[in-house]
Amino acid sequence: QVQLVESGGGLVQTGGSLRLSCAASVDISKFERMHWYVQPPGHQREWVAGIGRAGTTNYASSVRGRFTISRDDAKNILYLQMDSLRPEDTAVYSCYGLMDGTNYWGRGAQVTVSS
Repeated sequence: QVQLVESGGGLVQTGGSLRLSCAASVDISKFERMHWYVQPPGHQREWVAGIGRAGTTNYASSVRGRFTISRDDAKNILYLQMDSLRPEDTAVYSCYGLMDGTNYWGRGAQVTVSS
């Protein structure tokens, strides 16, 4: 059974940093690409960052230059390093991967940025 489990969320002040982890129960190289999504309070879920097997990364304009997505295939962990956090980054952060035509989502981790 494929599981994705996020950790590393919490409360941080404006300008602070957090690193989220997404631990997979399978070899993450089986996912062609993996992504982070956010769902702010009262809003739809939005894509923020993605990374391919070769390490190619893409970011939403709202986080480019502040967030860094990475993967450790040896540990089967996806990361999201978040710097210069802002109150508007407050959201539930979820990791996602597509494998063999099936969508896999983690349950999410709450990130709250205080002003």
